[in-house]
Amino acid sequence: MQPYMSMITLGVSDLARSRKFYAEGLGFPQLDFDSENVAFFTLQGAWLGLYGHEALAEDAQVDGAGQGFRGVTIAHNVQTPEEVDAVLKTAQDAGATVTKPAEWVFWGGYSGYFADPDGHLWEVAYNPHLPVEG
Repeated sequence: MQPYMSMITLGVSDLARSRKFYAEGLGFPQLDFDSENVAFFTLQGAWLGLYGHEALAEDAQVDGAGQGFRGVTIAHNVQTPEEVDAVLKTAQDAGATVTKPAEWVFWGGYSGYFADPDGHLWEVAYNPHLPVEG
């Protein structure tokens, strides 16, 4: 298997709410795809998909009752500590919950976390060891 990620699909409880959060709140560019059941957004190098939580669990043939920490976070790396603060504020203004305010962390970077309306965790980080090209 080649190490390549093409899509992240999040199971959501309210597609319209999540679509609005990512499109209007975070400014993710939405693909023009006519469906009431799924939404796609263009990321740099991949896509983000939103799909009903129960339907996604059924598709994967697993129990949809998973609650709390799911053992996965999505990272959004930026070029400066100031950008970390700005992205966290944008997410919070869009309806996200900041679960960990930004701070300097043990590995030498600066990061914080927010949870989207369905609790999916996003880390926003500045990592001086792995620079992001803009």
